[in-house]
Amino acid sequence: MAASTGIDPYRRDLLTAFRAVRKLLADGNDTEQVFRIMRAMNGPAMPKNYRRLLSTPDGRRLAYQRIELAERLTDPAYIASFAPGTVGAAYRAFLEKTGYSADGLAQVSNLNQEPLIEDAYMWFGRRTRDIHDIWHVLTGYRADESLGEAALVAFSYAQTGGTGWAFIAVAASLKSLRVTGSLAFARAVLEGYRLGRRASWLLGEDYEKLLREPIEAARERLGIAEPARYLACNPAQEWTA
Repeated sequence: MAASTGIDPYRRDLLTAFRAVRKLLADGNDTEQVFRIMRAMNGPAMPKNYRRLLSTPDGRRLAYQRIELAERLTDPAYIASFAPGTVGAAYRAFLEKTGYSADGLAQVSNLNQEPLIEDAYMWFGRRTRDIHDIWHVLTGYRADESLGEAALVAFSYAQTGGTGWAFIAVAASLKSLRVTGSLAFARAVLEGYRLGRRASWLLGEDYEKLLREPIEAARERLGIAEPARYLACNPAQEWTA
């Protein structure tokens, strides 16, 4: 259980979060700091979201099965199986373009090289981590530039209530305002939050089913709207899979 680690993973640690966000703003590629912030700030949201998952029949089934998505998403045959035009095909293209991988994300997030903990909340936390890049695909926010990540973390805050996401979004917006003197970045990030509030609760989705849905149909079903302010900041980018 989580208590065996000797720490309480469900309380906030502001000092650690402030230290990590300073390092992250100095080096946007320092992904390790993102997970330090998540650990320091998102703990209280995990039990709340897990209880919400259990409030639905599909959620109770997912919790009972307790599938480790990182294992599925690193299986080349599984990734190759998605039909063109589906969420899964878009996710496959995302992996090919970025060079990212679900197991790579899992390794970076395991800050202390801890063994996998057989705990319901920890499983839910891993699941939340593993679907992050699928959310990039669904929302259209790119993963290779700062605004796309900042807008997605704002979307994620709206979806999860994890204050670590808000911490990163606000810090990135303030840095952009200081550097550029423009509110365009902050407005696109705020739009991400609003779109997250309007969308269906993505943490409750069955991702093995969702990956096989046509992406445009999935976006419509889930209420994920086009990020107009974000795209205005990236005129060469279209809202495509």
